[in-house]
Amino acid sequence: MKESVITLEGLTKYYGSTKVVDHLDLKIRKGEVFGLLGPNGAGKTTTILMMLGLTEPTSGKAYVCNHNASTHPIPVKKIVGYMPDSIGFYDNLTAFENLVYIGKLNGLKKIEVEEQAHNMLKLVGLGDDAHKKTGAYSRGMKQRLGLAEVLIKRPEIIILDEPTLGIDPSGVNEFLELIRRLSIQQQLTVLLSSHHLNQVQRVCDRIGIFVKGQLLVKGAIDKLSKNLFADASYAIKVTLKNPISKPWKHEQELLQMKNVQKITIDEDRPNVSCGANITPAIVRFFVEKGYDIMGVQKKEYGLEDIYQKYFEHQ
Repeated sequence: MKESVITLEGLTKYYGSTKVVDHLDLKIRKGEVFGLLGPNGAGKTTTILMMLGLTEPTSGKAYVCNHNASTHPIPVKKIVGYMPDSIGFYDNLTAFENLVYIGKLNGLKKIEVEEQAHNMLKLVGLGDDAHKKTGAYSRGMKQRLGLAEVLIKRPEIIILDEPTLGIDPSGVNEFLELIRRLSIQQQLTVLLSSHHLNQVQRVCDRIGIFVKGQLLVKGAIDKLSKNLFADASYAIKVTLKNPISKPWKHEQELLQMKNVQKITIDEDRPNVSCGANITPAIVRFFVEKGYDIMGVQKKEYGLEDIYQKYFEHQ
């Protein structure tokens, strides 16, 4: 197993009498994309600020590459690139000029910073727009430039807080593909904070569901699904040419099939809940009984189901 580069131990934050983050324990491994998923106001941004040493925890500790973020925030800032949900640039400067300025603030020398700025702009797909003033940039282009700004100092970890906010669907797809590609190519550790389930599911290796300051669950989506829906990991809906009568004469026979756990009839369509993907066996069963099959749909419980299940528990 890869080493942990982010370790949170009992991390807690109060603002007055309001507990915003509640005894958070979390380890994020080197090279993975971890999704911190939760609604607005769940405490995600406050957690990030404590990890960066930008706000003091009430109790607990945050370690980034073995640096205590509270007592040694400067080393943390040197190895972490942070992209907040709202990014600001000098609109009267070009993208290239903005990046050069940021690079110099991060200690890069003139020759190095100009080369690095050109490389980063090409990397995020802004090479042809490098000398366009950022005041003329779209929201999606500014998000790409923000990512270039994060990467210019060659961080080991990047933290993205709601990075797709305000981007159109095609821009979101391109941005997520870019994040995934960078993680793989450069072995970057990525912490992605978001409330968009489908985006987190597409790009993250593991996720943590964060609600009311508490991390309710963490892990890979497929493992969480199997644990949470162990009694029905798969749902198979069969559409037949002709409706079936109730009570259905073959119900008990189908229930005796291995891994079949429950059968319901929905609008004359049989729905079979199973502990494994036995779609071919289900299809054979209906064919052998003389039914004409018009369609088969297989549902695997994903992040939306997991998310809703934990909100029900709350």
